[in-house]
Amino acid sequence: MAALARFLIGHGERLTEPVSRPHGGGSLPSPYDPSQARARLAPQFRSASEVALQLPEAACPDGRVVSVMTLHPSFVAKSYFPKRLLQAAGFESVGSRPRDIVPELITHSEGTHKYATRPGSEPQPTTELFLESKRTDLQAFARHIQDEGEVLTPAEEEIVIVEGYRLPSTAERSRLPAELLGEVPLEIVLHAAGDARYGFVLESFESFALGLGAIVDLDRRLAVGQLCFVPAQAPVSKLSALAEFSFLRVMRPMPRLRVIEPVDTPFRTVRNVDISLPADHPVDTDLKVAVFDGGIKSPSPLDPWVSNRDTTGKEAPSDQYVEHGTAVTSAFLFGSVDPTFPIPVPYAHVDHYRVIDGESENDPWELYDVIRRIESVLAQNSYSFINLSIGPALPIEDDEVHSWTAFIDNHLADGRTLATIAVGNGGENDRPSGNARIQVPADAVNALSVGAASSQRKHWDRTPYSSIGPGRAPGIVKPDVLAFGGVPAEPFVTVSTCGTLLAVSGTSYAAPVALRSAVAVRSLFGDRLDPLLLKALLIHTAEQLNQWDPKEHGWGRVCPEIEPIIMCGDGTARVLYRGSLTPAKYLRAQLPIPSETLKGNVRITATLTFSTAVEPEQPSNYTRSGVDVVFRPDRTRFSSANSIAPKSAPFFGKRLLPADTQFRADAHRWETVLHGTVTKRGSSLNHPVFDIHYNARLGGHDGTAHASSIRYGMVITVESKRTPDLHDRVLRTYVNQLEALVPRADIPLRVQATLPL
Repeated sequence: MAALARFLIGHGERLTEPVSRPHGGGSLPSPYDPSQARARLAPQFRSASEVALQLPEAACPDGRVVSVMTLHPSFVAKSYFPKRLLQAAGFESVGSRPRDIVPELITHSEGTHKYATRPGSEPQPTTELFLESKRTDLQAFARHIQDEGEVLTPAEEEIVIVEGYRLPSTAERSRLPAELLGEVPLEIVLHAAGDARYGFVLESFESFALGLGAIVDLDRRLAVGQLCFVPAQAPVSKLSALAEFSFLRVMRPMPRLRVIEPVDTPFRTVRNVDISLPADHPVDTDLKVAVFDGGIKSPSPLDPWVSNRDTTGKEAPSDQYVEHGTAVTSAFLFGSVDPTFPIPVPYAHVDHYRVIDGESENDPWELYDVIRRIESVLAQNSYSFINLSIGPALPIEDDEVHSWTAFIDNHLADGRTLATIAVGNGGENDRPSGNARIQVPADAVNALSVGAASSQRKHWDRTPYSSIGPGRAPGIVKPDVLAFGGVPAEPFVTVSTCGTLLAVSGTSYAAPVALRSAVAVRSLFGDRLDPLLLKALLIHTAEQLNQWDPKEHGWGRVCPEIEPIIMCGDGTARVLYRGSLTPAKYLRAQLPIPSETLKGNVRITATLTFSTAVEPEQPSNYTRSGVDVVFRPDRTRFSSANSIAPKSAPFFGKRLLPADTQFRADAHRWETVLHGTVTKRGSSLNHPVFDIHYNARLGGHDGTAHASSIRYGMVITVESKRTPDLHDRVLRTYVNQLEALVPRADIPLRVQATLPL
């Protein structure tokens, strides 16, 4: 490496400090007054009460039911959560989901502090709350609301933010196709957490299901958050009756495990090519990576860099699954092999866990055993890097979170592990139905979801088979990135179980390639770059097409070379920030602008990632943490004489959300990845800063009292074409704070094969 190479600049967190809260704004009044709201909702409460009383006793554990309250679209923020109303009515919130509705009335501004009401005309995103209550309490509240002689308490007047109320129908609980026959393998999602408080729900459901001739396997159930996922099987004639169980949230066909999808097969041998694997140990001998897949043959050509571990403990491995597992592991170790070049030395050792046995295709409930095997491994081992190229063959849904996604997000919530997840190969499926969308668990907000790019060369695009976005909110920009996955004209080449080369293609191989890039940078600079910072760095430096579409390309293609990721060219300074954020507090991060005024245009690019706990029962409020980031380009300019914070300018905000999709007003605040670019005149920048505010929520309302600090990683790149020595100027300006990182080892700067243009 060149002696004067300009590497990444570290310790940006030394440019941060806590600041006071700036002045806040107001809010719209409700379009309904209490009497209007009462008149609208009384019939709805009465109808729900009557439906609840008609349910079979066995369908209502302990005489309880779950109902649905729809909030007005203007009042979905955590500050409006109707906590006092629910307490007064005897309701307890057990979850939520997003929904688009046309409200009866909306309130709009007609100037400063002037508002008017008009009928709603366009669908708007809102939140539905799932509420648990005794049937008797529901009946009593319905009578109270209907009796105009009874005065509403201040708590009950919160009904002004409620748009509707009902008991969910069996039809909306069912996600089953019409053409089912015979005995149907099911995945049942219940409003029942894994603790003893909800044992009565599980016992009641098992008894209710058995009475209908259904089979329920509670031993295989997965409890995540306040939901319980239960494998079951029922006669098709009893499905409607089964959906009457009041704590049943969703009933859908049991998804199958996707291991090898059509694009991955057949494995095509690359003939008449001799290869020589490297003889050296991994670049970082202390680092281990976990790959969960179909197994590795023993002995294997990959043995010098791989530990083969079997978690299944029963059936013999499938040859096809082992070939897939070997190819996925080869993709991480070597990238796509170019036989005309020496095969590179791997960056780290791999612990390959076989989590799929030879009977996986024949067991409709194998999905549950596989995730439990992964859970057992992660509970007993600490890995900073993991890869998943397997998962349920199930496109994501906007209004439900799957158990695999919730499990992955829970494990990654502390920000100490980077997980790459293949988005699946369903990109050529029907788009209007949603079947082309990314597959579970690629919608995990704490993971790095990876789609497949068509080439390693300069000219590339998304491969047709790679599943598309958008993701759910939060997590709208999915996949996060693309990496080379292979196409027939340019296949991905891996080492086979017998030491020959195989030509393959699929997102299964793109995911470990992305992880390989992260581990390459980690092996170069050590633990100064933690998993969150590496995730931010891969997204920050991803290459974007001129016709970039986040649904197709995520944030772009992971650089096939390390050099553009870790080095700063002329007129460029890239600074890394990492640390923690405190609930409800503000952190001011100074941007790395040199003390001298920069001439001409200055381009600023920033990427912020953070980790968060999640609530799978709350798809509308899935992440417990969110951030507001305000860009203030000039510390001397204020919007008014009374302002305590400098004037702001757009940077992140709603611009990261696709323009052709409806989102609730605060959706951007809960995204775990923020990425943006602005161009400013150098003369307009005077000690520019980002003010970062950490919002915490719990169950859809304010969760500050129960929240912990969260970890973040941030990358900021400043570019000024008229300042070739910008990197050096930044280091001189912050000589006692910032430091250029020093590589620990001399490694190749290319992580994928060199191919002719």
